[in-house]
Amino acid sequence: MRAKAKFQATRFYFFLLPAFFLLSFTANSLYAGASEELYNSINKIITGRVLDEDGNPLRGVTIKVKNAATTAITNEAGEFSIDAADNAVLQISYVGFETLEISASQASKTITLKKSSNELQDVVVIGYGSKKAKYLSSAAAVVSGEKLRDVTSNNISSLLQGKVAGLVVSTGSGDPTSGSNILIRGAGTISAGSAPLVVVDGNIGGSYNPTDVESITVLKDAAATGLYGSRAGNGVLIITTKSGKAGKTKIDLQSSIGFNKANTGNFELMNGPQLFEYLSEFSTPDPAMKNTNTNWWDLAFRSSMTQSHTLSASGGSDKTQFYISGNYYKEEGTLIANDKTAYNFRTNITHKVNSKLKVSTLLNGIYTKDNYNPEGGLYQAYTYLPFDSAYGANGLPVDSRYVNWYGRDESNFLYSMQYNFSEANSLNLNGDLNLEYQLTKNLSVGTYNRINFFNYRSRSFYDKRSQGGAANGGELYNSSSQTREMISSNRLRFDKSFGVHNLSALAVAEANQSFYEVLSTAVKGLPPGRPFASTATGEISLPQGGVNEYSFHKYLGQVDYNFNNKYFAVASLVRDRSSRFGNNNSGATFYQLGASWILTNEEFLKGNKLIDFLKLRASYGTTGNAEIGDYAALGLYSLSTASSYAGLPGAAPLQKANPDLTWEKQKSINLGVEINFKKRVSVTVDIYQKTSDDLLYRKPLPATTGYLFVYENIGSVRNRGLEFSIVSQNIKQKNFSWETSLNMAFNRNKVISLNDGQVYSSPGARQPIGVGHDMDEWNMPVWAGVDPANGDPLWEKVLFDADGKKYITYTNDYNSVANETSRQYLGKSAAPKFTGGITNEINFKGFTLSAFVNFVYGNYVFNDTRFYYDNDGNYDSYNSMVLPSQWTRWKNAGDIATHPRPLAGGNKLSMSSSSRYLEDGSYIRLRNITLGYNLPSAFLQRYKISNARIFVSGDNLWTGTNFTGPDPEVVLSAGESSFKYPLSKKVMVGINLSF
Repeated sequence: MRAKAKFQATRFYFFLLPAFFLLSFTANSLYAGASEELYNSINKIITGRVLDEDGNPLRGVTIKVKNAATTAITNEAGEFSIDAADNAVLQISYVGFETLEISASQASKTITLKKSSNELQDVVVIGYGSKKAKYLSSAAAVVSGEKLRDVTSNNISSLLQGKVAGLVVSTGSGDPTSGSNILIRGAGTISAGSAPLVVVDGNIGGSYNPTDVESITVLKDAAATGLYGSRAGNGVLIITTKSGKAGKTKIDLQSSIGFNKANTGNFELMNGPQLFEYLSEFSTPDPAMKNTNTNWWDLAFRSSMTQSHTLSASGGSDKTQFYISGNYYKEEGTLIANDKTAYNFRTNITHKVNSKLKVSTLLNGIYTKDNYNPEGGLYQAYTYLPFDSAYGANGLPVDSRYVNWYGRDESNFLYSMQYNFSEANSLNLNGDLNLEYQLTKNLSVGTYNRINFFNYRSRSFYDKRSQGGAANGGELYNSSSQTREMISSNRLRFDKSFGVHNLSALAVAEANQSFYEVLSTAVKGLPPGRPFASTATGEISLPQGGVNEYSFHKYLGQVDYNFNNKYFAVASLVRDRSSRFGNNNSGATFYQLGASWILTNEEFLKGNKLIDFLKLRASYGTTGNAEIGDYAALGLYSLSTASSYAGLPGAAPLQKANPDLTWEKQKSINLGVEINFKKRVSVTVDIYQKTSDDLLYRKPLPATTGYLFVYENIGSVRNRGLEFSIVSQNIKQKNFSWETSLNMAFNRNKVISLNDGQVYSSPGARQPIGVGHDMDEWNMPVWAGVDPANGDPLWEKVLFDADGKKYITYTNDYNSVANETSRQYLGKSAAPKFTGGITNEINFKGFTLSAFVNFVYGNYVFNDTRFYYDNDGNYDSYNSMVLPSQWTRWKNAGDIATHPRPLAGGNKLSMSSSSRYLEDGSYIRLRNITLGYNLPSAFLQRYKISNARIFVSGDNLWTGTNFTGPDPEVVLSAGESSFKYPLSKKVMVGINLSF
């Protein structure tokens, strides 16, 4: 199996040959020494100072002699010196500011840079290179490091939420150890992964700390993502980390600390008196219940703390620049016994060996330690009865096995937590070695290489004194895994200008190999307080292990043409191979085309007083999706005790082989326009269509085949959408400015075709895949409300007359509608109709006030947890919710109510799965509000501090929604809220210092 799953190792070594070739260049260059140009006697040292519009010095500004290699960088006081002739032209550039060109003779004066309102002059990092934003022919958006300066999260996804049109971030849990889900331009797959490809510092994959991020580029259309070929169908996130700049060493300290509290929204559970009164309506509760009123929610959740501290140093000379950082992050979950601790370090070093050769080394390490609530905690918080006491007279948690316990689950999780634990730790190390060599003036070659080591270990211990560990006399579960991944990307680049013609070409050969190994064991019969595996103290059982490997090989070429900075065209061709697909289809070819036209560079728009910039662009291309199991195309067998024979291990068929399994392929077309008005308002609009063909699907097989499932390519799905963003400089004065940015995205999803036109789903699935429907559309029995006459539940029942015409009747018999005939597509989807965000930032002298709101509209959430706490008496041993004011229970004949009459044991299965529990999940949320103050430079200079900023920040302080659960935010494609761990409200204070 291993031989079939990977390409020969020699192919990977072939890709490393350019790296050794460049290393030999390095050795020769070091041996020969660096050749330097002779000093031109007519040159002289030019000095100057660079300030922003408020008179503050700008550190790190690049000053370059035009048409020459000479550069300089400003220091913390904004000062620079450069060797240039009086008649030379200096180009002065800084991220976020307009590039300025002046004669060297003017540079001795104070130079003021104007802030760019649209950042069109900024260089954007895109696939395998960079380009000025205004010259792009593709749909790409940038979130700059400035927008991340008051980072209070260790999750990069949360930093992007609502910031980029078409990018949707959904967080299914407030657990600090969990991540977020990202979708770019809708879901386009069934069984394959839907997350975008992440590229860190030029290579696929990698790790990073949010405080080290310089910028994030979001690539959305085929022209932007296509260079990543088979792995770019879900979009691409390019993360660029910080680097050093020539000049005096700069020390930065970022420190913040704050408190978290779980967001409960519109949700409220009954207290003891309320629940007793409710139970009395349909049963005879024990009067002794009135003696206890325990708030299990408050016992399960807490006010917790988050803190983050980063220390970094950067600087260097003209030849060598460095950036070094270390970070400590700890976030306590609002659920007890749940927290995350992370230690991060990074070293980025760039050295120019000579005028031709540049070497970069990047090293990043992250160590994390996660603690989980060993008893779950969420289920208990939602369901436990207030009639049961958590603590005894001695103030210690009671053992529910030896007291009168009313709840359905005779388990006090607080008692078991004294002895049990669940934890995990991981170490992620990434090392990059990049070499770039200028062969000629127009031709360069580079090799970019990364190796990644990831080790993970988890332990869960259930002491024999706890209820969970008592059955097996104490249990310990250990699991460990390791991943090794190597990638080598070798690139040849050509750049040449012929008058008004500008041509660039790129060729890349890339290889990626990964190895994963896992081992887990279970130990039973352990003494109390002994979480250690040993044959002397316990019985080791259920050893399990596995090995996974995969490889990707890629060759690509791209040509980029620019005529007179007016007309732009780009074309690329990518050939990919992967071990994940069948022998008959292991390779695939993808292509991309893009074009743009800057109308404001035409004579008929030059000097226009209203429109500063106007660009039209279009792109078309194909990409792929390869995010499936490493052995999805192979026949697999399962080794288990269930397959044993005569006491000997056995194997049973699991997955049927499919040698014809091929890539999921996306065809994408995008039309865009970018326009700026009076350097104050910039507008970007994109419309797109993305069609995914050969959808990958894990198809269940009937038992008669002898297999459980097979991976197949089954059909196609289409996403269409509109995105727009607006940035407005509402007020722009010397000491006061106000900027507003708004982005919105509309996406519609539709299944176009499926094999044989059949519906794909598992029995009882609430979101079956059917032609003509949204992939995330809900399908279930339709709740018809409450019968006013008797308080019974009602559902729609689908019937057909003698002519086959469909009609609807109503019934209180759930079993008669729990079938494929009466299950209906509802026209309601887990996918929102539109999403977006709006940010306002006000600057007054040294103060900055920013407020960011994101919104999601038109999605429906299945509130699965209501089955437990809103079940009309079906489970009287669970707690119940306090009904919102707009809901009522039926009491008397003629009542128009939302809830049936409660009965002991339930009212005719009213709590069963139907559209009753489907709720509007739309929300608008104050995601962040921050007030910051930059201390005056005159004050700071006395203490040798170049910059100091203090701030107070609040996350998720307000949410507007009609959803009845604690939090409306769920993983959007899945669309379910089940024992939701609510997001936290956070209040943080922090300080950023630069020396």
